[in-house]
This record gives sequence, C-alpha cells and structure tokens, in this order.
Amino acid sequence: MNKTWLITGTSGGFGRAMAEQLLARGDRVAATTRRLTSLDDLAARFGERLWRSELDVTNNADIVRVIGKAVADLGRIDVVVSNAGYGLFGAAEEVSDEQLVRQLDVNLLGSMRLVRAVLPHLRAHGGGRILQVSSVGGQVAYPTLGVYHASKWGIEGFIEALIPEVAPFGIQATLVEPGGARTDWAGSNAERAQPLSAYEESTVGAMRRRMAAAGLQAFRGDPQKIAKAMIACADEPEAPRRLALGSDAYEALHSTLTARLAALEAQQAIAFSTDVDA
Repeated sequence: MNKTWLITGTSGGFGRAMAEQLLARGDRVAATTRRLTSLDDLAARFGERLWRSELDVTNNADIVRVIGKAVADLGRIDVVVSNAGYGLFGAAEEVSDEQLVRQLDVNLLGSMRLVRAVLPHLRAHGGGRILQVSSVGGQVAYPTLGVYHASKWGIEGFIEALIPEVAPFGIQATLVEPGGARTDWAGSNAERAQPLSAYEESTVGAMRRRMAAAGLQAFRGDPQKIAKAMIACADEPEAPRRLALGSDAYEALHSTLTARLAALEAQQAIAFSTDVDA
C-alpha cells in the first residue's frame, strides 16, 4: 500500500535520498526545503506525487501553515520524517551566543515544533509514524561538537517521553541514529566557530586537524543505504525506539553504553545510601 510521507530538509543528504527512493517506488512525498529549486528535477520526473514547500523550522506559524496545507492538499500524512538540521563545530568557549541559539533553535526546537504540529493530524487519522533523525551524537559526545550534541541529546529525551504519550493513538516514533555519512553535513552545510589559539594544542585542535586531513573518507555511511534502512523501518508494523545506522555508530554506541553501565553499577552502593532511612 502506497503511503504519504512528510520529510523536512530535502535539499540534500538523507532527506533528498529518501524522497527520491520513495517517489521511485510509487509513494507520495510532501518535501520541505529552504530552496524549492533543489527539487526541480524530482518535480519534473514525478509530477503531482511530489508536493513541495519552503519551510523555516524556526518559525512555528510557518510549520503549522505548511503542515496544514500539505494535509489539505494530500488528504493525509502517514509518515513524518523530522530531518532538518545542521552541524556546528567549535569548542564551548569558541561558539558565539548567536551560533548557540540558532543551533538549538533549528535542531532541537525546530524538531519539537514539527512533531507538536503534526500530532493533531496523525491523531485525527487514527495513527502514523514519526522518524526523528538524531545521530550517534545523540548518545555519544566528541570535542568540538558540544552544542550539536546538546541539540541531539535534547531531542532524544523529547522523543523518549513522547513515545508512551502517543501510543494510545496508534502513533509510533523512532530515533534514527546514523554515524558519519558521506553527505555535506560536515562540509558547506556545517557552521564553524572562530577558533581560539588557546585550544590549538589541545584535544580540540587535534580533532580539527584530524577531521581536516581525513575528509569524506572518515565517514563510512552510505546515504542511499541509510535512507533505504529508514524507509524499511517505517514500513515495519512495530517501530523500534532507536535505529543505529553505520558500523561506526554501532561501535561507538556499544562502547559508550557499556562504559556508562559499568560506571553506574560502580555507584550502586552510594546511590542506595542516599535514600530516606526506613
């Protein structure tokens, strides 16, 4: 059975790959982007099955209007893919106030606004599926990406709480946690803070040099395969709470969660000792 998908951030990367694969298999896609012309080729190939609109996820009124128009034109939305976002590179001290606010406004608050706006429509149609694109960086943290991690750790908490809230309405959600992929996420789409010389010989400077030297070869993920796996996940009747994509994501998550559990278990005695006396 063909579905109708709403996908944000479709000018490139995972959003673009998903839109193209879905249209090719016969589904309908409501694609939002900051640049409508980036979808001209898909519109020429797939005609009315591609519905498109510009969307600013920092503007709540814009989100409500675009989603309402998509539902009115297409009749319903079956799957929502919250994909819009970008990377911000810089140590905590290097990032400007403006960069910090914008990163959280797009990646965290933008995703929250989108989900809040689609829920009434999904409830009205008896259910649906939400795919929230997070990252391996939603549970693992690296130097120079602290504010980005804050946005992804934040959206993971929001979706974790959302899942039991909307389950009675037949709505399911999945946090998608890709590792490094060969998109433009770390290239021209990324934002970088002004480096401070004090950090040049620290782990921050070392991370910057390593990333600059490695280039795209540092990223193992294939965007087309990741998009295919996300589509397959949404096609399954039961949604996993999380979906790790990429061998680097699996390895980093496994190592981090194992170490975190061991550290927690080592604190069991002191944790229990702070309870009120019986």
